[in-house]
Amino acid sequence: MKLKICGMKNENNILDVADLNPNYMGFIFYEKSSRYFNGVIPELPEGIKKIGVFVNATFDYIKGKVDKHDLQGVQLHGQESPELCQQLKDLDITVIKVFSIKNQFDFSVLEPYEEVCDHYLFDTKGKEPGGNGYTFNWNVLKNYPSSKPYFLSGGIGLKEMDAILLFLKRPESYLCFGFDVNSKFETAAGLKDTTKLNDFKQKLIAHNYEF
Repeated sequence: MKLKICGMKNENNILDVADLNPNYMGFIFYEKSSRYFNGVIPELPEGIKKIGVFVNATFDYIKGKVDKHDLQGVQLHGQESPELCQQLKDLDITVIKVFSIKNQFDFSVLEPYEEVCDHYLFDTKGKEPGGNGYTFNWNVLKNYPSSKPYFLSGGIGLKEMDAILLFLKRPESYLCFGFDVNSKFETAAGLKDTTKLNDFKQKLIAHNYEF
């Protein structure tokens, strides 16, 4: 099981969250986001991968951020093409393509991306590209047709723990690679509550899920 903590912004908070040893930390390079990152990422432990989050950005813009911040991966939250995904994959970084879901989803849209990204991330369809703060209907994932591991995202917090544990016992969770968390663990936009994050991680560990 992997844990990705997204929407990091404040340098001291980044370091505090890093002490929890998440597998991934996400930095949003979308200027319209309240969690837009325009600082310097402090040095992180080697085991934490830095992921840049983008929304309909150009290849040159993304590559510039990858080079500047030494990102190990990108998360694409817009209508990015399979061709752009391939260009980014050729940089030898992790490519995560996001798809938004509410109560239903046409999984055929995944087909062009099967060979050009490493993971999918399923988030809640809402007003913003991410960080809307509520979950989608996870039952939709019963029809997941791919063999590609995916991240589950969208309004995941401590109050969802019972639902998470039930989900993890169901067949459709077999390819769930990890959880992407953000707004439900904040005291302000981009400022994470490390106590709540640690509680979330420890509750899963207590149920024999290893990170």
